Amino acid sequence: MGQVKLRIQDLTDAKGWALQELAQRSGVHYGTLQTYASGTALNAVDLSIVYKIARALEATLEDLVVVIEE
Repeated sequence: MGQVKLRIQDLTDAKGWALQELAQRSGVHYGTLQTYASGTALNAVDLSIVYKIARALEATLEDLVVVIEE
């Protein structure tokens, strides 16, 4: 099974946003964003949440999600 990393920190930094602002703009709970932005590989993510994050960042899913090959 593969893992993914989300480039949340890179994309929020590029916009000059903190995670709190992304939480407000996306409607995603701050704690979830902290987990997803931690930079660690994740075994599973909620795609509806990833989609909300991408929309708020005006990014594509391809820009946001990095698949880690095994």
